[in-house]
Amino acid sequence: MDCREEKTVAFVGLGSNLADPVMQIEQARSAINALDKVEEVAFSSLYRSPPMGPSNQPDYTNAVIKVVTGLPALILLRALQKIENVQGRLRTGERWGPRTLDLDLLLFGEQCIRVPDLVVPHPGLAERAFVIYPLVEIDDTAQVPGLGSIAQLALDCPLSGLVKMT
Repeated sequence: MDCREEKTVAFVGLGSNLADPVMQIEQARSAINALDKVEEVAFSSLYRSPPMGPSNQPDYTNAVIKVVTGLPALILLRALQKIENVQGRLRTGERWGPRTLDLDLLLFGEQCIRVPDLVVPHPGLAERAFVIYPLVEIDDTAQVPGLGSIAQLALDCPLSGLVKMT
């Protein structure tokens, strides 16, 4: 019998537009790397993007991290939410409002997950330049279940004000 732990490739989107967004992203990256059974494979450049929601808020800083993990998707999600809370994330109920940190589980292997607390692939992934372009930068061979290759999705996704920062 094989006793090796099953590992899953996952992609996490990072975003911030409050309290020194670049620092927030760097701290979140360190916190993700400190999680048990999570190992960074790649990290994208930082990107600046206009807010999706109310326009009376600062631009966002975004990135994507690729990890391999031995954690189940919901356990990884809870760990990401804890990192958000530690970094001052307040859940006010305002959709797409300003935030110190937003961590989204974008892809979890080839899985399609639909449970009350988690939908993977992340809804809207294909239309969000701030997700697509960092993702294709670090893994242009990635597949989005039900939608196809990330490289093809990038060809069909306008930049929408996205600017590569680093």
